[in-house]
Amino acid sequence: MAGKSGLDGIVAADTILSDVDGEAGRLVIRGLPVEVLASREGFEGATARLWDGFVADGLDRARVVAMLGAARIAAFARVGRATSAGAGLEPVPGLRAALATLPEVEGLHPAFVLAGAAPVFLAALLRQNEGQAATAPDPSLATAADLLRMLRGTPASPAEVAALDAYITTVSDHGLNASIFTARVVASTQVGVGPSVVAALAALQGPLHGGAPGPVLDMLDEIGDRANIGPWLEARLVAGERLMGFGHRVYKVRDPRADVLKGVVRTLSRDAGRLAFAEEVEREAIAILARVKPGRRLDTNVEFYTALLLEALGIPRSAFTAIFAVGRVVGWVAHALEQARDGRLIRPLSRYVGPEPAEAA
Repeated sequence: MAGKSGLDGIVAADTILSDVDGEAGRLVIRGLPVEVLASREGFEGATARLWDGFVADGLDRARVVAMLGAARIAAFARVGRATSAGAGLEPVPGLRAALATLPEVEGLHPAFVLAGAAPVFLAALLRQNEGQAATAPDPSLATAADLLRMLRGTPASPAEVAALDAYITTVSDHGLNASIFTARVVASTQVGVGPSVVAALAALQGPLHGGAPGPVLDMLDEIGDRANIGPWLEARLVAGERLMGFGHRVYKVRDPRADVLKGVVRTLSRDAGRLAFAEEVEREAIAILARVKPGRRLDTNVEFYTALLLEALGIPRSAFTAIFAVGRVVGWVAHALEQARDGRLIRPLSRYVGPEPAEAA
């Protein structure tokens, strides 16, 4: 039987963690729609939901807040070694190098060690790139509030904290995408969650998986003004180029995470004109895509409003993918633990299509 390029349609795991329904435009994370999860439970609630029964039984938001706070303090004790490992690197490989330095921490499950270290190390690396000292974490805060505080050196507003919390919640898990599959493959060897997360970060760095939010802003900058929206979009499609922030490998309709983030951006955009302009680009792009590519539903995906949200929070474009990783690390951990507990070594077959020995002789 012929192989399937990209394994499209192949079921490679049974999971209780997340369900992506591309036809209906629905994402369910352990029994709760993503829009409800973001508005009701937040990042620590999502983490408790994903990790319950894997990291500990009966996890709730309060316990996760406390344990992640303790893990951030433990990580800060090693921030010098982490920033040395990631010095001179872009944010994602820098974060990967920093996380690879983590030892076991007595009294903390490796899941908390990893998820607590990610925001601490990332903030320290970004501040190091600006010639600034790392900011010590505040263990009493939740992840989004402390990450913004560590990045800036001062507390963020409640609206900004809520926006970042909604973002890292919506991206915490998403089916069997490239980085999650990587985490599961590595975890299936029983090597542990640390190497599984580091490997997943490597997969995330590829432009086909984690690299789209920044180019959304590049697109908006290039378009420039309203009069240029239609001609610019038409020219790119005629040239066979992809429009950043539109279309998804799985979703055949609108990405449900896009609407969550669009609503959040409206609560904090520092530049109402930028948001209005982006919405006009979105409307025009969807209309042109429907006309140019009939029969294919190419709608807004999560990267479009991610770009606007992170820009409004003052995050540098080079760090967008690394901020994504702070949210996704809890999903990587959950899938790694599920695979290690319930799965076998992942060892698929390949179909040989090369020359036979007689032909090669």
